[in-house]
Amino acid sequence: MVYGRVFLVGAGPGDPNLLTVKAVEVIKSADVVIYDRLGVSEEVLAMAPAKAERIFVGKRAGLHEVPQDKITELIIAKAKQGGKVVRLKGGDPFIFGRGGEEAEALHAEGIEFEYVPGVSSSVVAPAYAGIPITHRDYAASVAIITGHRAGDAEKPVDWVKIAHAVDTMVILMGVESLEGIVGKLLAGGINPQKPTAMVESGTLPQQRTLIATLGTIIKEVQDSGLKPPSVIIIGDVVNLGRKLAWFKKPL
Repeated sequence: MVYGRVFLVGAGPGDPNLLTVKAVEVIKSADVVIYDRLGVSEEVLAMAPAKAERIFVGKRAGLHEVPQDKITELIIAKAKQGGKVVRLKGGDPFIFGRGGEEAEALHAEGIEFEYVPGVSSSVVAPAYAGIPITHRDYAASVAIITGHRAGDAEKPVDWVKIAHAVDTMVILMGVESLEGIVGKLLAGGINPQKPTAMVESGTLPQQRTLIATLGTIIKEVQDSGLKPPSVIIIGDVVNLGRKLAWFKKPL
């Protein structure tokens, strides 16, 4: 039996202009688009052919997120029906996007797949706030960490060990766990004056940036009302955001 082909496509951080050329080409020729909410705008979905089947599997107000095993089953089922199946998700599929798990399942079923990288918010959200996550004078190493606990199978994060090992920590999906993360870092002896930032809705018109310290970030986030989706950055490079911020919200 000849199956269809699956494309694991990164939609980037939200701004459609940051889609790769390859991603646009694939979306425009899709027969089926299986997509998440985060990072996948109506403008991006509109790139697919009018006849393409669009299937939402993410989370939105009033609706529960589709479990990952059900999403994987759906991808496989659609691929077995033939055609070009685009699994579209925000950021990059292989950076906390469950793309690796989906690729393993496709391989096990003998279904061909192709990975189309996306611009990860772990890099571009800080950059749009004027914070380069590496810098010759301040940071020669970076850790990208998930702040979201996905279940028993996920390895626990040794926050203090990572903080001592790298110059810059970039935390995705960490807003709801911010208190616990900061608490562990402070209890582990990390300097409360360590520069810390949060960037909400990076690259989008509603982008907001908060620059604080590790010791003050929790209160300042509460006072400002910043919310997900946000990227947290901890390290000396954060101070560059005070002078290098360049992104201007469109009128």
